[in-house]
Order: sequence, then C-alpha cells, then structure tokens
Amino acid sequence: MQQLRVGLVGGGPWATSVHAPGLADHPGTALTAVWTRRPEAARELAAAHGTLPCADFEELLGLVDAVAFAVPPAAQAELASRAAKAGKHLILEKPIAPDAGQAGRLAEAVREAGVVALVVLTLRYAMQTREWLADLGHTGGWSGGSARWLSGALLSSRYGGSPWRHDLGALADIGPHVIDLMDAALGEITGVLAAHRGADDLWQLLFEHRGGATSTAALSLRLPIDPTVIEFAVYGEHGYRALGRKPGAAQECYTALLDDFAAMVASDTRDHPCDVDRGLHLQCLLDQARRAASGQASTRSPG
Repeated sequence: MQQLRVGLVGGGPWATSVHAPGLADHPGTALTAVWTRRPEAARELAAAHGTLPCADFEELLGLVDAVAFAVPPAAQAELASRAAKAGKHLILEKPIAPDAGQAGRLAEAVREAGVVALVVLTLRYAMQTREWLADLGHTGGWSGGSARWLSGALLSSRYGGSPWRHDLGALADIGPHVIDLMDAALGEITGVLAAHRGADDLWQLLFEHRGGATSTAALSLRLPIDPTVIEFAVYGEHGYRALGRKPGAAQECYTALLDDFAAMVASDTRDHPCDVDRGLHLQCLLDQARRAASGQASTRSPG
C-alpha cells in the first residue's frame, strides 16, 4: 500500500508527542510537511522528524494527500474546511469546532468533497475499549452508567499554557471523550437532562439515552489529582461492567487510528464510528450541555 503523504498543522505538546511520531513511524503514512503559526516551532518539529517546514498553510496543502490537525477548535474548523475543499483527507482533533454551527459547516465540506475524516477520540481506538463495547452490545440490558475524568492537567506545565483549554474548559477538551464513550456504551444520547459547572471547572452532567437508559458524568482538569482518574461503568440486569484507561495508551490508540485511516483511504470507505458526523453529534451535545448549565431551555436533541 502506497504511503499517504500527511501534513501536520500544529506544534504544541500533543502534536509533538502523539501526532508527529505516530505519522512518521506508521507504515501507511509519511510525515511530509509541518506548518504552525509560529515558524520556529514548525522548523523545530520538522527537523526532529526529517521533514519539511512550510511557510504557510497553502504550501502545505500543495505537498500532501491528507492533513492532521492539532490546533484549537476555532482554527481547526476553518482550516480543515479549506483542506477538505482542496480534496485532502483529514485527521481531526476533538472538539472538531467551537460550536455546532461551525461543526456542521465542516461536516458539510467533508461530505461534499468525499474525503475521509476521522476524529482523534483516542479511547475508542483502544483494543480494551473495543472489547468492552462489544461485550456490552452482545449482553444488552443496560439501564444506566457513569463516567469520571478528573485530573490536574491544566495545573501542570505541559498543558497549563494552552489558552483554548483554559477558555473552553474541561467540557470541550475531555467532554467529547466522555460523551462519545457513554453514547457508544448505552445507546445514542438524545438529550442533556441537567448540567452544572462548579468551582475548579468541575462539570456534572446527566444524559438520557435512546431506549431509556440514563448516565452521569463528572469532569475536571483543574483538580489536584495525579494520576488522572478515568473510569467508565454501566449497570443493568446483567450486573456491572467497568472500564479504565491503560496508562501510556495514547500512542497505541493513535497508531490504531492511522491503521483505520489508511485503510479507509485505500478502500474508498467513508463511514466510521469516529467520522466527522460523530464529531458533529458530539458538538451538538456539548452545546446542549453549555445551555443547560446556563439555565437555557431546549436541551434535548431533535428527533
């Protein structure tokens, strides 16, 4: 299989620790070009992987078959739409946009261009997650669930300097992971029944699922907790099933994503559990949670 030429947009901690080495080492991809809005960061990252730093985004688009993004949601929504219209396949970070309106426009650009677009929902690509979800689907009869993702990531030096994470908070950064997995485990989330944002950016959420199940979630990136607590559980007529995150699994999950990404491009496949439409669904639920937390109405998904 011919390697995909992939350009990387972004030069922060996640780009340097996961995206760049993953793209450079995977047999189906070649890290061909790097662009960031800070030229010195692009040069440093490109030099570390023996690839080309680009002067601007248009130069990068001219060199690649696909683009991986590791930038804030607002920047990603605009740049990824341009890349899709240029016929480039996409690896998108979560959330895919800052709001549902921009997420919808990005999803439409992807559909019109007919390109592959996968969202980096790392937990979903882990083998233990796939086995857990397969068991839940086979067994059935689940009536509820809960999730906890609690950490001090924004108190640390690694992500403490990330303006968008501080501005948008835990709901935008880790909320997509939590919402996605509870949705996959218990059935489509059809509404946010309640949401509260407290001190330390601690979010408490209550979801309803198609079929009658309900679930709760607690999220924060500002609690003095180390190591991070990540726990998912469901319960029902067949008892209780729990899932945690294996330490150091991000790189393995990204490799699994690239396996799927390269195979989809090669086979001309577009549908995937973590495709751009999944990103749009999650963005709609994030927007609903914000409205619920601010006391606004209309927190249920249409249909």
